[in-house]
Amino acid sequence: MDRRGGAEAAAGSRVRPGDIVAVALDAKQTYVADFASAEADLPSPSWLRGTRRSAIERFEAVGFPTQRHEEWKFTNLAPLLRVPFKPAITGGPDGVVAEKLEAFAFGILKTSRLVFVNGRYAPRLSYLRSLPEGVRFASLAEVLRQEPGTLEKYLARFARFQDDPFVALNTAFFLDGAFVDVPKNTVVDEPIHLVFVSTARDVPTIAYPRNLIRLGAGSQATVIETYAGWAPEVTFTNAVTEVVSAPASVLEHYKIQRESEAAFHIATMAVDQDRNSSVTCHSMSFGGALVRNYVHTLFRGEGGSVGLNGLFMPSGTQQSDHYTRIDHAAPACTSLELYRGILGGKSRGVFNGNIYVRKDAQKTVARQVNKNLLLSKEAFVDSTPGLEILADDVKCSHASTIGQLDENAVFYLRSRGIDEENARHILTYAFASDVVNQVKVAPIRIKLDQLILSRLPKGADVGETL
Repeated sequence: MDRRGGAEAAAGSRVRPGDIVAVALDAKQTYVADFASAEADLPSPSWLRGTRRSAIERFEAVGFPTQRHEEWKFTNLAPLLRVPFKPAITGGPDGVVAEKLEAFAFGILKTSRLVFVNGRYAPRLSYLRSLPEGVRFASLAEVLRQEPGTLEKYLARFARFQDDPFVALNTAFFLDGAFVDVPKNTVVDEPIHLVFVSTARDVPTIAYPRNLIRLGAGSQATVIETYAGWAPEVTFTNAVTEVVSAPASVLEHYKIQRESEAAFHIATMAVDQDRNSSVTCHSMSFGGALVRNYVHTLFRGEGGSVGLNGLFMPSGTQQSDHYTRIDHAAPACTSLELYRGILGGKSRGVFNGNIYVRKDAQKTVARQVNKNLLLSKEAFVDSTPGLEILADDVKCSHASTIGQLDENAVFYLRSRGIDEENARHILTYAFASDVVNQVKVAPIRIKLDQLILSRLPKGADVGETL
């Protein structure tokens, strides 16, 4: 299902095939050359060195996708590929001070926090509170240096670089990231906060954060990933997060993307779930010239559950794409998916969801809903929910809607003494709230409410009315 807000928006998604192919080829050659220059400076025990080289070789073989590829047909990568980004291999957190990060905190919520600037750990900006015994919360690069064998079993095993050129680039180039390891039967009551700041000093900068979150059997944790940037800097974040969820573990995961409106952001999250585990992922996108999030979860054992909740609010000429794949490879698992898009100006969005139920995955329960609100005639969204079911004893459904505000609801609010502009903003806020209300941690929910209100032209007035 798609909705175009006019011929201009539709035409804007296409460039001449020959042009993009040439741009993609030039960019591929540049990235391969950059790896050759950077390889010696990357943290690489022997087992990882071979993985990095395999990843860059795979990238060199397949290159960047173009709009000829089905999953990229609504996404023009030419603006990204034309920028001469350089990997942030050396340097420190210049110009980033703790006070600047407060805008990305969560009020009264005091959390352990690891901060990374351009993909590199920044100790002086980080804050480590006391955590339960055995919990590891550390820089991935430090763990690779001090205990090179600890990560070999997990790192780069779930986000497959063979299937995605951007995962291949991250695997080849990543410098650092977070390692979160919760031992079995351990409950971490306070959220763990990962902050990734992108800055551009003299040249446009690309960062490759790599995160590994591992929960032992019967453990529980909440992890927040925040991606931040300052306007008007042009940066590119290519992030990968791998999650390993052992039997009966519970993970609440939040990803909040708030980079500058000139930033590019492509992220992959790969989740591997064992029996009776529960994972909930909340993805909130508020910034970026081009944002693309891909979440893939695999049920390896029976009785698991996953919830995917997403909200994207592009405006102007921004583009925000969200792709999900839930692989029901085991029986008696449940997946619930709720994504909402609010698009204004000439912005663009994509939702593409796939639920795959294998032959032996009987007793599967799966529900997928994507709803989109277009605030202008020039906004565009493509919504493609999908079910692929090979089992016969299942309960699966999907739904997708695209439309404008309900004029009857606008009329009702006006009859209650609210002016038309504020009435429309109140209804827009309510549309977004269905996703935000899924958030369990109150300070995070309050912060998200503030972010939504700030995206509305009369945000303050709406807040007072509500």
